[in-house]
Amino acid sequence: MDSSVWQKSSYSGANNACVEVRTAGDAVELRESDEGHLILRTTPTALAALLHGIKAGEFDHHA
Repeated sequence: MDSSVWQKSSYSGANNACVEVRTAGDAVELRESDEGHLILRTTPTALAALLHGIKAGEFDHHA
């Protein structure tokens, strides 16, 4: 499996409790930095749709 380096959001600053992302072949992997052994794998298309939904407020009623 082709894997790249984990990257975290610049909003995280020096905080180690953040979401990290990397590419792995044709997939995108996400993890919590403090739970590094748990990895969510998805497609770039599915991740883009999720981010679009979050920005559009589609999930605000769950808060």
